[in-house]
Amino acid sequence: MTCCYSKPQDSFPIKGFPPVPHPSPCWGGVSRARVCSAALPAEFRVPDPAPRSSSAPRGAASFQAQASPGVKLWVLHEARSVKLPSSVGRWPLGARPELLLAMEQPSKDVGDEKVRISYFREDGGVPAGRAVLYLTCVEVSLDADVTRSGAVCRTLLDKASWTWGPEGHGAVLLVNCDRDDPGAEGLDNEDGAVRSYNDLQDMAQLVLRTRGPRATFAGHRLLLHLDFGHADKIRVFYGGNGTELEMFQPVLGGSKLSYSVRPSRHHHESVFYVEGLAFPDVGFSGLVSLHVTLLESPGKGLLESPIFTDTVVFRVAPWIMTPNTAAPLEVFVCSVAKNEEFVAAVGALAERARCPLTVCPAPQNRQDRWIQDEMEFGYIQAPHKTLPVVFDSPRDLGLKDFPVKSILGPDFGYVARPAPEGVSSLDSFGNLEVSPPVTVRGKEYPLGRILIGSSFPRVGGRRMAKAVRDFLLAQKVQAPVELFSDWLSVGHVDEFLSFVPAPDRKGFRLLLASPSACYQLLKEKQEEGFGEAAMFQGLDRVPKPTINEILANEELRKFNDYAQVRTGSRRLRPIRVLLSPHPSFLPSIPPPILHHHPSLHPSPHCSVPPSIHPFLHGSISSSLPHPSIIHPSIHPSIHPSIHPSIHPSIHPSIHPSLPPAACPS
Repeated sequence: MTCCYSKPQDSFPIKGFPPVPHPSPCWGGVSRARVCSAALPAEFRVPDPAPRSSSAPRGAASFQAQASPGVKLWVLHEARSVKLPSSVGRWPLGARPELLLAMEQPSKDVGDEKVRISYFREDGGVPAGRAVLYLTCVEVSLDADVTRSGAVCRTLLDKASWTWGPEGHGAVLLVNCDRDDPGAEGLDNEDGAVRSYNDLQDMAQLVLRTRGPRATFAGHRLLLHLDFGHADKIRVFYGGNGTELEMFQPVLGGSKLSYSVRPSRHHHESVFYVEGLAFPDVGFSGLVSLHVTLLESPGKGLLESPIFTDTVVFRVAPWIMTPNTAAPLEVFVCSVAKNEEFVAAVGALAERARCPLTVCPAPQNRQDRWIQDEMEFGYIQAPHKTLPVVFDSPRDLGLKDFPVKSILGPDFGYVARPAPEGVSSLDSFGNLEVSPPVTVRGKEYPLGRILIGSSFPRVGGRRMAKAVRDFLLAQKVQAPVELFSDWLSVGHVDEFLSFVPAPDRKGFRLLLASPSACYQLLKEKQEEGFGEAAMFQGLDRVPKPTINEILANEELRKFNDYAQVRTGSRRLRPIRVLLSPHPSFLPSIPPPILHHHPSLHPSPHCSVPPSIHPFLHGSISSSLPHPSIIHPSIHPSIHPSIHPSIHPSIHPSIHPSLPPAACPS
């Protein structure tokens, strides 16, 4: 934080050494200790008494150190630190002592503080020689919101490190992936300009503090710089002392690796704004470093030498997927041919939930009704801002333009990952789910775990696109789990499992599709005398088998035994143990179809459409789950709530749990 720059009057036998950390929040700390060590010239070393050449007089055996009022001194002698002045007046040179010095305030003038060393012989009371070190202390401090309090402040925490959890520290940076200016064509972080003050609010502040004699800064250079490998990950804007938007220009990022800062005579703080350009991904952990270095130029034509460097580490906030057990904020549904009643039913449901309904019209969706497969909602969060972000799948069918044209906007971000190797059904986001917060065998997952369907390890099976899997894994906080779903025709995990809120147990339940449970219910109805009740009433151009016909169909029975093996036993044991020891089973009978991967159920999210229920005495059988307590048969896309009281975050003051256990090592 501070730099003690020294200029000797005579050669001076003091080793430059870090001062002891001081409790002051403004000036103490490890950073300053390192600065002082780097600032002292190499010739300031405690010499051996003999035979090395030294500025100490020949025959000198001890020394005495005195400092001006603005300097604090300690002597390191025989592994102990003694503050000066002390009861010991003189210290032996033969024990190789080290002298530590610290200054708590920046100097007003160059060389206005000093340390004097007096040397003594064995039997002499008069100094045999003296040396004087003149000191100039300047403050050079690079600060960010390391404490995650929502404001930039000085701190004793190590700014050059980053740790997870409520007891952790480190600044958080958002990817500026929304579009605050409706007239812009791309995302805010794609244009290299600040178009609105809302745009600035999406960025993290970086404050450079400089204090000390003006002559010192006039003879040196302050350089703000970033690592070459991070140049495409962040961008830094600076507006000088102005507040007009036109004043803010990019000074770091891309081809700009460094920027010379000129400290102002009247302003001791320079405020920079940092935006993220990339999410964590393959080859990028999410950690980025920014540095400020004080450089000294020894003379014309000679290379500048660094006196002091201060570093701040940011972590780019991960994309966090929201579970469907959260309270909804907005419902999205597609209007296609002959689904007016369904859209109306979803609208009534949204009205009861007191959240707005957005209907994507047929010209925009181009008869693609599967909005759940097109996109998934999540958010990114820093102490200063929470930003909802829609994740656009690489399926790119009729709805491919909807997330960009209708959702991306002010304070609503966008992210996508292409699949250059080509896409399969498993790349649709019906194959992407997340559990509520869970604790498994003592390990906490406060943001839940992501679930994706995949193939059984064998040649030729389908898997989600590598770019999407890599992206999800790189976010770290929701540790993805792959489940065997490739045996299905569509292959989505939401065809056989879903999470719903529950007032007991863990606050949620895992619903699993169960052919055996459905057969048991149908058998009970047959025994009650309803064997001739027909299924699929209300649907056109589909067979309407009775309960007796279904139970007598051996081909259907064999196929459902095959499906039960994959949804009810050891195939899904990892997910049942991992997420919910008490899953609930929904009756489901998947019909055999002529595909290599048979479809389990016509309904995503394991819901039972009312049309497949047998009508008994003119009403739906009460023994089967009523559709009003589960999702509609064609699931609309729901933008879940991201209110801090519902969702945990990496901001410990909002939710006090994001321990290291939430991230894979």
